[in-house]
Amino acid sequence: MNNRITKKKVSFHNAFSLKSIEGEWPAGEYTIETEEEPLDIASFLAYRRIATTMIVRPKKERPGATHFLDIDPKELEDALARDRAAFEREQLDGGSST
Repeated sequence: MNNRITKKKVSFHNAFSLKSIEGEWPAGEYTIETEEEPLDIASFLAYRRIATTMIVRPKKERPGATHFLDIDPKELEDALARDRAAFEREQLDGGSST
């Protein structure tokens, strides 16, 4: 059997950082690619994650190389949750001043 690869887009409203990659990354949309290999179980089909990669494409106004960064999927989930909470707080704070 072949490995399977899934892709999804995630959006950050604010700059963010992950321990598994250096630096702070700007708000925006990022492609996350997950590679999984099938487990050798005869009774049912199951997969095990072997890699999660964040794909960082250059901005149109600043051409450059596309970067493929190995990340920890749990860190990504936590960063997205923090970003979502901060965005919701900003919306509440902005909405209460009108």
